[in-house]
Amino acid sequence: MFDSISSYPTFVVFLTCGMATVICMVLMPIWKRILKASHIGQQVRADGPETHLIKQGTPTMGGVMMLIAMLVTLLIIGIWRPEEIALVIAVFAAGLLGFIDDSAKVLFHRSLGLGAISKLVCQFAISTAFVLYAVNMINISPVVTIPFIIDIDLGVLTSTIAGVSVPWLYVILIDLLIVGMCNAVNLTDGLDGLATGSSMIVMLVMAAIAFRCNSLGSSIVAAALAGACLGFLWHNCHPADIFMGDTGSLALGMALGCLAVLTKTEFISIIIGGLYVIEALSVLIQVGYYKKTKKRIFLMSPLHHHFEKKGWSETKVVIRFWMISGAFAAAGFVLFFATTIFN
Repeated sequence: MFDSISSYPTFVVFLTCGMATVICMVLMPIWKRILKASHIGQQVRADGPETHLIKQGTPTMGGVMMLIAMLVTLLIIGIWRPEEIALVIAVFAAGLLGFIDDSAKVLFHRSLGLGAISKLVCQFAISTAFVLYAVNMINISPVVTIPFIIDIDLGVLTSTIAGVSVPWLYVILIDLLIVGMCNAVNLTDGLDGLATGSSMIVMLVMAAIAFRCNSLGSSIVAAALAGACLGFLWHNCHPADIFMGDTGSLALGMALGCLAVLTKTEFISIIIGGLYVIEALSVLIQVGYYKKTKKRIFLMSPLHHHFEKKGWSETKVVIRFWMISGAFAAAGFVLFFATTIFN
């Protein structure tokens, strides 16, 4: 299909987004029925907000259908180059890890699935494999740009192992970026529609950036993910009928990190995903401060729960956090666009 409409790249991107939206929206009710019949439901944190107790047992693993919607859309569009293949494999690998984690939660009836160390090891393995492939097979430069300030060459410490070039400093930095984004999106996924809506915004911006970088394939993948988020949001908005689970959140975090590598927006992606960064920092600050003082800075972390504890309704928190995510994403895009004009 792509060959016949490749002369209209903007149309292809919008078509991809719309197609993924429809596919996800239509298939999700079937998946919900399967999950309910199998008694697969969310395990709610015992120490969480009291209002969340009614969510116990709500179907989870909605991320499975989001990824299927993305894949089906990409197969229909039919654009497969090395960078798209690597990106999709990394996203699905993270989704598989999340699926295993979600399954452990359901199987053992607890809010926590796999051990933290096990998940981190797997995330680092997926990230490292992607970075090495990107550097060696897609010729991604191990240079990180801080717009209007400096270009940092992280390839100065490079080794060749079994014919594979390993820029150690770049690999370490990108591993931290990708794994950090995976877990930051995961932490953000605590309210109905919060991670879904913010991820849709972020993926739309990444699709625009990839398009501007003449990376149509990456733009199409990002657009497919944005569409899948939009289709899922129909079922995930408050009160949610289904949650994406770690299957979806880890995959979306992986997608953001990998897209940053392919579009050379490693630094800018931190701004675009600013909401996720804030959510993750709130947890780190809370844990660190509590260990030292036995006191809490926030009523509860991640940050969205703090505002719930202050009396904000779940809908108010979600909508305002979407606005914050949109502001960060817009700021990141403006910074990126400015660099393409003035550099």
